[in-house]
Amino acid sequence: LATPPSPEGLGTVPEHERILQEIESTDTACVGPTLRSVYDDQPNAHKKFMEKLDACIRNHDKEIEKMCNFHHQGFVDAITELLKVRTDAEKLKVQVTDTNRRFQDAGKEVIIQTEDIIRCRIQQRNITTVVEKLQLCLPVLEMYSKLKEQMTAKRYYSALKTMEQLENVYFPRVSQYRFCQLMIENLPKLREDIKEISMSDLKDFLESIRKHSDKIGETAMKQILTVQDLVDFSPVYRCLHIYSVLGDEETFENYYRKQRKKQARLVLQPQSNMHETVDGYRRYFTQIVGFFVVEDHILHVTQGLVTRAYTDELWNMALSKIIAVLRAHSSYCTDPDLVLELKNLIVIFADTLQGYGFPVNRLFDLLFEIRDQYNETLLKKWAGVFRDIFEEDNYSPIPIVNEEEYKAVISKFPFQDPDFEKQSFPKKFPMSQSVPHIYIQVKEFIYASLKFSESLHRSSTEIDDMLRKSTNLLLTRTLSSCLLNLIRKPHIGLTELVQIIINTTHLEQACKYLEDFITNITNISQETVHTTRLYGLSTFKDARHAAEGEIYTKLNQKIDEFVQLADYDWTMSEPDGRASGYLMDLINFLRSIFQVFTHLPGKVAQTACMSACQHLSTSLMQMLLDSELKQISMGAVQQFNLDVIQCELFASSEPVPGFQGDTLQLAFIDLRQLLDLFMVWDWSTYLADYGQPASKYLRVNPNTALTLLEKMKDTSKKNNIFAQFRKNDRDKQKLIETVVKQLRSLVNGMSQHT
Repeated sequence: LATPPSPEGLGTVPEHERILQEIESTDTACVGPTLRSVYDDQPNAHKKFMEKLDACIRNHDKEIEKMCNFHHQGFVDAITELLKVRTDAEKLKVQVTDTNRRFQDAGKEVIIQTEDIIRCRIQQRNITTVVEKLQLCLPVLEMYSKLKEQMTAKRYYSALKTMEQLENVYFPRVSQYRFCQLMIENLPKLREDIKEISMSDLKDFLESIRKHSDKIGETAMKQILTVQDLVDFSPVYRCLHIYSVLGDEETFENYYRKQRKKQARLVLQPQSNMHETVDGYRRYFTQIVGFFVVEDHILHVTQGLVTRAYTDELWNMALSKIIAVLRAHSSYCTDPDLVLELKNLIVIFADTLQGYGFPVNRLFDLLFEIRDQYNETLLKKWAGVFRDIFEEDNYSPIPIVNEEEYKAVISKFPFQDPDFEKQSFPKKFPMSQSVPHIYIQVKEFIYASLKFSESLHRSSTEIDDMLRKSTNLLLTRTLSSCLLNLIRKPHIGLTELVQIIINTTHLEQACKYLEDFITNITNISQETVHTTRLYGLSTFKDARHAAEGEIYTKLNQKIDEFVQLADYDWTMSEPDGRASGYLMDLINFLRSIFQVFTHLPGKVAQTACMSACQHLSTSLMQMLLDSELKQISMGAVQQFNLDVIQCELFASSEPVPGFQGDTLQLAFIDLRQLLDLFMVWDWSTYLADYGQPASKYLRVNPNTALTLLEKMKDTSKKNNIFAQFRKNDRDKQKLIETVVKQLRSLVNGMSQHT
């Protein structure tokens, strides 16, 4: 039973029913606003709505229960019927399955036979179609197979022709098939393969001729076989033909030229030690010859692969490199034999390439540079030869005891002296053993220099000029330098220097025979206007002058050695009565050495003698005026005067003939006048006549006299302590002081005047 509504809720019941109806009938999305209205109404509206909602739910549950009770029996009956039908359905299913199995088993044979028939008919149709298509494709396949065989057999030109037939005739017939498309796509690759293979053959050919270019060049330089007898050029012809067919001839030409230029640079690159042996130069030349012989052959047997302009450009490039290499490496050669062999190789190299049409004038110009290098190496070699000859010489005249020995010397050196020939054996040649040896070696040098001029395609006049110029260098530079070095060596004494002067005189006289020797070799008369003369005269004259100067120097040094042995007692009261021992030894030495000088030219001996006397006089004067010598006694002056007298006697004895009058004695005139002045104490005359041309003591310098007088004054003071008690001594002392004052005035006057 429903609860009667309260009085305050009577107005709200219809509203709650409306809300419930909306909730049941509207979409769930709109339930929110509807429910919100429940809370927006009067107080306790929510409670009342919930009560109403519970009542509504209970009503619906009752209705559901009523409906279920009404239909329950029908549902039970339906289930019962279905359970009855299930058994029959299972039986029917078994029957249908069995029937289907029996039908399947019965139709298998029919299906198999039917499929076999269908398969056979399809096969027959396919076979017919295949036969038709194969008849269309077989020629294509046969041609393609032929193409493969040609590729395998390396018949590349025929393969290219087969490709053309396939593309133009056969492929259009079967172009719809995939295998044909594959073949069509493969042809460009085959063409590239042919190009690569032919290029590979070309590379092998280029590598082969690069490796064997030295053998090719060696054979070409020896002129035995032609290059086609040594090299198979078929790879070049074949590759050129293939690229021509492919329309890519320009690519091949560019590649060939580019590769050959690279090979040319490799061929032209020398080994670092090439200059050490002739084999290094030979390999270098043969490789270059082999390279250009091949290029010359290619030029003449192919059409346009290489051109004359190309080979000329390549040769000019190579020639510049060759010249630079030879110029650099030949400068390291110090062996003249190696330089000579290099020259012979260059001549053969130039002649070979000239035979193939390549210009080689620059190579022959280079040979003239190398000739100078060759001469330099010869000069260095002969410098050693000359040094050895000078070291082995004994610097003594050559002794001979019979005619056989005389002829042996004459055969080596052109010595002519009628007076010497008349002398009886035994006798001595004036020159020493080095003279004929030097003469022989100069001739050997001329022969060696001549070897380089051979095969240079030069005239006899040019060869004659070259020989004379190189010989002049040998004489003026090498031999002259060796002589000067010899003259300046410390162990060369005066005797050796004298012999050297004699030797140079005979070598100078032999120069005309050397000129005749060159004339006989070249057949060029010396009267020819442009013939170069040998400079032996100046060479040996300079050596003689150096030897003479060295004689003067060594002679003066020897005099100094004797003078250093002087041991004067400068305070002695009385002289010894005889000359000093050192001076007599010196004079004896000078007499003996001047005896050796008799073989020298007269002026040399006279100059040496005069120089020795002048040097001795100067040395003695310096001894008197030495600043370290503080005191000189009259006894020391008298002793010194005895020594000077011996010097004057030596000068007057004519140690070297040729002096006129008392010329040699004049070397001691300064000493003589100075000593006379002190010996006779003639100061009044000296002071009165000083400055007059006819003065008795014209050569006495006031300064020199003052210096010596002051040293004597000091000695007089020291030795005469009691001189003031003796009238004579006092007078002498006053005289000395007076003279000293006058000399000082004279010296001061000279200084002011100056």
